[in-house]
Amino acid sequence: MGNSADLPSIYADKPIELAPAKIITSFPVNTFLENLAIAPDGTIFVTNHEVGEIVSITPDGNQQIYATVEGKVSGLAFTTNGDLVATGWNADSIPVVSLVKSDGTVETLLTLPDAIFLNGITPLSDTQYLTADSYRGAIWLIDVAQPSGSIWLEHPMLARSNSESVFPAANGLKRFGDFLYVSNTEKMLLLRIPIDTANKPGEPEIFVEQTNIDDFAFDVEGNLYGATHIYNSVVRIAPDRSTTIIAQAESGVIGSTAVAFGQSEGDSTAIYVVTNGGMFLPPPTGVVPANVVRLEVGKAGYPLG
Repeated sequence: MGNSADLPSIYADKPIELAPAKIITSFPVNTFLENLAIAPDGTIFVTNHEVGEIVSITPDGNQQIYATVEGKVSGLAFTTNGDLVATGWNADSIPVVSLVKSDGTVETLLTLPDAIFLNGITPLSDTQYLTADSYRGAIWLIDVAQPSGSIWLEHPMLARSNSESVFPAANGLKRFGDFLYVSNTEKMLLLRIPIDTANKPGEPEIFVEQTNIDDFAFDVEGNLYGATHIYNSVVRIAPDRSTTIIAQAESGVIGSTAVAFGQSEGDSTAIYVVTNGGMFLPPPTGVVPANVVRLEVGKAGYPLG
């Protein structure tokens, strides 16, 4: 893979305003934490990608294996009744969407043999979700009530520059207002797609280029907080498209993969970041433990869905 010194220096000239950081809990070296969803009571649910585990973490850092999926697990989102929807692959490496009930039991909602790499997932309506297909260059519409899956949008801007690239293209996705924002990590683009009143997509446009975003979250003012993965940082991208670095290696965010806002009273202006400790592109120190890090950003999160 080369080393981090070979990366394009896309953030070298960006201002740094480090947010107060606290490591809530850590996992052993070579744990790939990929995504997270936070319950109203403050419980953090994280996906341990390569072993197919969903781990629940109490606000004070207590870990417990909550559910296990046969295969791998990537993205995570809540249903309206507090269950979890998870994307990933089943034991036969076929893309799958699973429902994780509040008692930890796992049901396969649907398998999607025409998908390749289901990644970030976010609510579109009460029963509908959008999930990024990082290798197909598409966004799937998943209806958990039916259950069914169909292509919501397939577009070159969501795809990789070539099919040999191991980097995910369409990766994280979140709605803000009448737009769906999507990171294309492989092309280092942050895209936005207009959503009409029938929840159908318009034409994607580039919102920010030369930014390496994995998954991300919005505050109520429209600031985007993005995990930069191999850049070992978290950035804030303002509505005017300017970028500020708010966390870096010393904050504990080496290999940052996803971001979510706190949900409980008194925690609504904090974001939580999950990491893989640099597994994809190790820092000079080598791979470090995977962390869940709390960053105080001073603004409340924009509601999901």
